[in-house]
Amino acid sequence: MGELLLGIDVGTSSSKGVLVNAAGDVLKSHVVRHAIEIPRPGWAEQDADAVWWADIVAICKDLLDGAPYTGGDVAGVGLSALGPCMLPLDREGRPLRKAILYGIDTRAAAEIDWLNKRYGEEVIFEAAGMALTSQSVAPKILWMRRNEPDLWSRLDHVTTASAYLTYRMTGEKVIDRRTASYFSPMLDIRSLEWSGRLADEIIDLDKLPRLGWSDEVAGLVHAEAAAATGLNPGTPVAVGCIDSLSEALSAGAIEPGDMALIYGSTTVFNLVLDQPKPNRKTWLTAGAFAGQYTLIAGMGTTGAVAGWFRDELARDLTGEDAVAELFAEAERIEPGAGGLLLLPYFSGERTPIHDPHARGVIAGLTLAHTRGHLFRAVLEGVAYGIRHNLEVIRPIAPVERVIAVGGGTRSRAWVQIVSDVAKIAQVLPAKTVGASYGGAFLAGLASGILTRDALASWVTYETEITPNPEHSERYEHFYRDYLKLYQQTRDIVHDLSRLS
Repeated sequence: MGELLLGIDVGTSSSKGVLVNAAGDVLKSHVVRHAIEIPRPGWAEQDADAVWWADIVAICKDLLDGAPYTGGDVAGVGLSALGPCMLPLDREGRPLRKAILYGIDTRAAAEIDWLNKRYGEEVIFEAAGMALTSQSVAPKILWMRRNEPDLWSRLDHVTTASAYLTYRMTGEKVIDRRTASYFSPMLDIRSLEWSGRLADEIIDLDKLPRLGWSDEVAGLVHAEAAAATGLNPGTPVAVGCIDSLSEALSAGAIEPGDMALIYGSTTVFNLVLDQPKPNRKTWLTAGAFAGQYTLIAGMGTTGAVAGWFRDELARDLTGEDAVAELFAEAERIEPGAGGLLLLPYFSGERTPIHDPHARGVIAGLTLAHTRGHLFRAVLEGVAYGIRHNLEVIRPIAPVERVIAVGGGTRSRAWVQIVSDVAKIAQVLPAKTVGASYGGAFLAGLASGILTRDALASWVTYETEITPNPEHSERYEHFYRDYLKLYQQTRDIVHDLSRLS
């Protein structure tokens, strides 16, 4: 085996792979872009083979093409992926349907209601450490069982994105405990083992993967995967994890009190805990390593709203300059977006309101408003949502440090708006590689190349964004109106959601 570490992350809108040496230096990287499918409002799907596995193969072929690296240079592989997703497999390990994605897919609202009535909300919360929401996988399994009986009759195994990719690499059916936590109420949050106590109406436990920790070896690259990817047969593959956890590791969020604030297609809050702290408005999961837990919050569509705005309302802007021009237009607008407020609930909302029928709202429009005002309202609307989540999180567990990571941090203007609105300081890593870098670190742990304390030398910080007190004071009133806007439009929006 070689001495390099391969990390690959398959995200919502793109996949990225990196080759890294033991010192944490990125030697080569490759990105593949893809899309999600929205078959109808409230649904979100991806093809596990045509998107996820195809991206893995393309990235490996690019990174290991002999210029200058090959599969023989790789000591270990770490994979992460979007999630939690629901992917059913047949007896041959082939997907029975396109994967049902994480909390942006809200199709199982009726199943959530039914499970709450069947078992009791209090019983589910006590067992799982969190309430059932659109982020939960179990209701989506039940949705398939009820709505796709022909496929259900052929079901052998249910998995998720990262676990499926590990399976394609190694033939091992294993899932990390962090992702498995979202299979609630089938994972007991205290024992962190599968529990059949609340699973009888959902699925037999033998149809779920075995459990592991993210830094353990899931298995070795088998011959078929080696032929497809260029990796050497026998290369160890880490159990891996969900993309948000890998992104948090890539930013150095590893100690209790560290929060990774991840600016991506969605916004995810990843707070490391040393003990379980169940609550009803966020999610409690296992951590990356034995003995750790994680408090998670997640907004539904944040960077995705900015992308929608670019694609639908800024078609005159093309190429890489399109986003930069939109941000420039927004920066010319004073805080408050000229009296505009936006609710960024374009695919329902996850934490803290857990409302799959929420929708986007823009309030305060006049003929004087420009595209710059509207885009600034998008950025500020996300910031208000971030503050809303932080106000829920802080009474549950202390936040010692906020580390800002993800594609959205490329705009310091957006990070500054969040600091101003939420009144928080945010540190930014000196190099922002992303979740694939966290995957490479897990590969190092699983292969024995690294120990956990090596992350301190892998990740350093270049700057701190602190609140502008004048702007923070100005945003205060807008934030209160933001909270009221949801409450006062909820019934109308729910009705519109049903009509659609």
